[in-house]
Amino acid sequence: MEGEEGTQQPHLVLAHKLFLLKNRDVQDIEKVRLKDEVFAFVKSDDMAPLYESLVADLVLEMDQAVLDSMRANIDQELKKLDEKIADAEENLGESEVREAHLAKSLFYIQIGDKEKALEQLKETESKTVAVGQKMDLVFYTLRLGFFYMDFNLISKSIDKAKNLFEEGGDWERKNRLKVYEGLYCMSTRNFKKAADLFLDSISTFTTYELFPYDTFIFYTVLTSIITLDRVSLKQKVVDAPEILTVIGKIPYLSEFLNSLYDCQYKLFFSAFDGLTEQIRLDRYLHPHFRYYMREVRTVVYSQFLESYKSVTVEAMARAFGVTVEFIDLELSRFIAAGKLHCKIDKVAGVLETNRPDAKNALYQATIKQGDFLLNRIQKLSRVIDL
Repeated sequence: MEGEEGTQQPHLVLAHKLFLLKNRDVQDIEKVRLKDEVFAFVKSDDMAPLYESLVADLVLEMDQAVLDSMRANIDQELKKLDEKIADAEENLGESEVREAHLAKSLFYIQIGDKEKALEQLKETESKTVAVGQKMDLVFYTLRLGFFYMDFNLISKSIDKAKNLFEEGGDWERKNRLKVYEGLYCMSTRNFKKAADLFLDSISTFTTYELFPYDTFIFYTVLTSIITLDRVSLKQKVVDAPEILTVIGKIPYLSEFLNSLYDCQYKLFFSAFDGLTEQIRLDRYLHPHFRYYMREVRTVVYSQFLESYKSVTVEAMARAFGVTVEFIDLELSRFIAAGKLHCKIDKVAGVLETNRPDAKNALYQATIKQGDFLLNRIQKLSRVIDL
């Protein structure tokens, strides 16, 4: 179950293939290949519980002989593991007892029996004293959570890990937890916190069991673009040596980042179009695909309009390499949603920016809070008078 250094954990690879197999955007001919690969993996790891659920969901076809074989292998292996636990408890020390229970936990994880795996991990934890070993059990639970996309389990496990770190714990595990938490935040649409955690982990990344370093940089750049201001983006992302060494290997990502910073909007839209497929077919980003597309466009349109008090719609359309009709429709939606602070003069074909005055907004907020406080004081005085 454990991914070796530099290798993604095999069950998370399987989870991605299952996601693609259920995705409508994947072509049928590709799904035939994916189905064969998934079945081969499930069969080789004796994943009977997962196989039954996939058959129930009509993802795989039932092969009773294969299922019976897997169940027989599971029963045989569990018998061996129980014998090892009994032997360790009778004849060996606490460390060997813990290792025997851990082996059973990992076997349940291997076969895809989530509930029994969690029960056995709790049992193993009760036999564990060292903080580092308890943290490793939390990481097993977290990977189980990411396999099933169980965000409740992931959230509780992250909180548990943080509490364990208050008792102690090494920096290597703390840095790994940042990536796990960053992935959780990105998967639950907290892109700002995800970007901060990913950026903190760039130089210390060792979490290869979750995803390769290239994928980590991909997530870091995507989350940073919609959450950092231009100055921070330049310092932490555009000029970051760790990102520069990898970004060229990821199709369209370098153009996407640099064209935004260099205000080359036509190139940006071209790179943006090239990246959409990668984002849509990512199991962590897929649920937020439409939201992310809107946020990116909000960032780039806001950056363009920042330079002007007024600009023609035609000039903006030309800068982005799109039609006037397209940019007019786009801006209308974003203005109506309150994402862009400007208005369109349809007759003159001009965009006029009306950036909010920060000082005026602060003044209005202070007045509002003052009125609220006076009302509370008046109500309180009536109570005291009584």
